[in-house]
Amino acid sequence: MRVGFIGLGSMGAGMAHNLLRAGHDVLVHDLNRESGKALEEVGAGWADSVADAARRADVVFTSLPGPVQMREVGLGEGGLLSALRPGSVWFDLTTNAPAVVREVHAACRAGDVELFDAPVSGGPKGARTGKLAIYVGGDKAAFDRHGAILDAISDQVLHVGEIGAGNTVKLVHNCGSMIIRMAISEVMTMGVKAGVEPDALWHALRQGAIGRARTFDRVGDRYLQQAFDPPSFALGLADKDLRLALELADQLDVPMRAAHLVQEDFREALDRGWAHRDSQSPLLLQNERADVEIKLSAEQVQAVLDRS
Repeated sequence: MRVGFIGLGSMGAGMAHNLLRAGHDVLVHDLNRESGKALEEVGAGWADSVADAARRADVVFTSLPGPVQMREVGLGEGGLLSALRPGSVWFDLTTNAPAVVREVHAACRAGDVELFDAPVSGGPKGARTGKLAIYVGGDKAAFDRHGAILDAISDQVLHVGEIGAGNTVKLVHNCGSMIIRMAISEVMTMGVKAGVEPDALWHALRQGAIGRARTFDRVGDRYLQQAFDPPSFALGLADKDLRLALELADQLDVPMRAAHLVQEDFREALDRGWAHRDSQSPLLLQNERADVEIKLSAEQVQAVLDRS
């Protein structure tokens, strides 16, 4: 299969290499001509333009900085849609805005081109090694016909819904990661300032209940099922622990902005009489604010865990 690959930055170059290793005939293009040289040395062809790659390829991949560049590469003068043949497939690996993806997808449909939004998670090392998650949004039947090529660049190809869903999942994942890391920095600074060596503290945290679990696993049995009674760890006890932690931080003059937000939700939940419910019960307050119902059965939770 002839594959066009556009965008040879720290992510794109590694993925293009892996497509070559899988035996595909790969044409590459980037604004920086030098970025294609290493790939040409191992068998890639060079496309002189975006349109050149589109005309000569059956499947096109784009790995670009963001929504502006993706829209321009797709819809701009001399862009992909000016040259892709009807029946062609385009996988956009860019971390993108779902609204932009849907806009470009509508134009693709008019030209009988199948667009998938397929942002990746795993960083440059994952791009080189193929240890990537790819969150794919797009028509499921079309994905079943064309998605196998993604196995050349990823060990976790996940179709997550209709067009735009791929980037929705990627943005949720990255936003969660950033919030969690900020919270970790709060508690690490508190522990170190209290006199614990950072290596000993980090090791101890990794051995606790949360440290041993995959980050998102711990919400499966409680929050996602709305199963807060009887509690595993009662909110009243959790609130006491949080209060003691914040008292320690105050004594050490360590700012704890994220923790204080958690305490506000704890207090609201306690005011509702939830002290004897599980300590995950305050998460329901966010569901209410967002006007979203999130509830899975025990069987649905287990099915997700079994996929892993």
